[in-house]
Amino acid sequence: MALQGNYLGMDLTVDDLDIENLAYFGYCAEHRFHLQECTGCKLVRYPPTTACPWCMRAESRWVPIEGAGTVHSYGEVHHAIQPAFKAHVPYMILLIDLDTQKGKPSEYEALRVAGNLVTPDGNLAPAEMVAKVGIGSRMRMAFSDVSPGLSLPQWTMDGISEGVWRYKE
Repeated sequence: MALQGNYLGMDLTVDDLDIENLAYFGYCAEHRFHLQECTGCKLVRYPPTTACPWCMRAESRWVPIEGAGTVHSYGEVHHAIQPAFKAHVPYMILLIDLDTQKGKPSEYEALRVAGNLVTPDGNLAPAEMVAKVGIGSRMRMAFSDVSPGLSLPQWTMDGISEGVWRYKE
């Protein structure tokens, strides 16, 4: 069965033919973070897909992953394209290097998961929180509940991070 919901004025749909994403969002709806682990090379992958991007094996299993990591990059949005986001500017889109599998399959790689910066309860972060986050900030996963059966994995601050780098204003 397809998943549907509305997030800040945007209709979201995960079609019933998208088996990998249905499973992924099924875990997210339970506020649990799981990713696919290849049964061949044992590497974990994101986003969900039908085959391992490293060894091309189709078989995988879902494994629990700690939703914690460090900001690898970010975008701070000041001019919202979607009308519903206009009331929330500035907001932040984060790319997080997960602590899991960092430096694999090569020393320059990591599992990287994108999401918005949110408060611990899953609402878009206020401007004063946005101003504290930069490259190197520690994050943990939080979930934004969209509809029954559909939650989005997002990111919230995991304590105070020292020495983070931010773009000049």
